[in-house]
Formats: sequence, structure tokens, C-alpha cells
Amino acid sequence: MRDDVRQALAIGRSSTIEERTIDITTTGRRSGKPRRIEICFYRSGDSIYLSGIPGPRTRDWLANLTAEPHFIFHLKHGVVVDLPAVATVITDPAERRQVFRDFVDDFNHRHGPGSPWPKAVLEEWVEGSPLAKVTFVVTSLRRSAGGRPACPRPCARRAAGAPRPRPPRRR
Repeated sequence: MRDDVRQALAIGRSSTIEERTIDITTTGRRSGKPRRIEICFYRSGDSIYLSGIPGPRTRDWLANLTAEPHFIFHLKHGVVVDLPAVATVITDPAERRQVFRDFVDDFNHRHGPGSPWPKAVLEEWVEGSPLAKVTFVVTSLRRSAGGRPACPRPCARRAAGAPRPRPPRRR
């Protein structure tokens, strides 16, 4: 991985929301079409995660990653690059609590007194926030026709707009 990309991913407690904001392109679990959204990423130790504030229902992006874990992680502030990645959805409560402990502390540090955001509560995040660990796919240096890094998985072709191959019908 390039040094400038590594540095862009090396967010910390003092990183701004802009530095944490990326896009991801997932594959729609029903449509098979690329779905691009804006989201924040987080770091705990040496690992990168996708998450969000607690909510009452499963986010579409998380359901898409559960169905097809290969996706594209788009850095877009400062360094602009599309990184093929694989998501692992984290469901174990103990692992979620360990990861969210850092996120909640960082969130409360960034959104102190006078913030429109209420104080984050660890157990609310453990119970109601989406959480997926990101593993970047190492690719060759060759580029696709669109200038993006070549992806060995079908996600890159789908993200570029190619149709998703359909499995054979069961009889």
C-alpha cells in the first residue's frame, strides 16, 4: 500500500470528520447492482472499521456486506483512491464491546459540551450500531480501463457497472 494511503488511513482521536468520511460501494443484496454511500470509518489498534451511530434497524449497507462482503473503499479527501476490500460483520457482543469502547471514547471526546450530539453510551452502541471490520485486498499495480486499481474479485467489475453474473436456476 502506498505511503500516502497508509497515512490517510492512520486516523486518530483528533482526526476531523472530513478525514474520516469516505464512500463505499457495496453490491445490492437483491438487485446485484452497485450501491455507493457516504460513511465514516474508524480505527481501533491496527484495524479499520465501518460503523455508525446506534439505530433501530439494520443499515442497508451492512445487509449488503453480509450478503457480499467484497466492496470498494473510496478515500476522497486529500488522497483520492479506490481500495478493494472485504468486510467481516462483527456480531459477537464481547468483540463489539471491545471495539466500540474506543469509538465511544473518541466520539465523546470530539463531541464535548455544547455539541448537538448527545453523549454516546457504550451499551447502546454495542446493541444498536452496525460494525464491520475492513480488510484491504492486495492488488497488482496494473490498472483497469477506468484508471482504477484492478480487483481480482467480481466486486470491482460490478462497481464499474458490469452486470452481476446470475447463478443457475434450481430445478
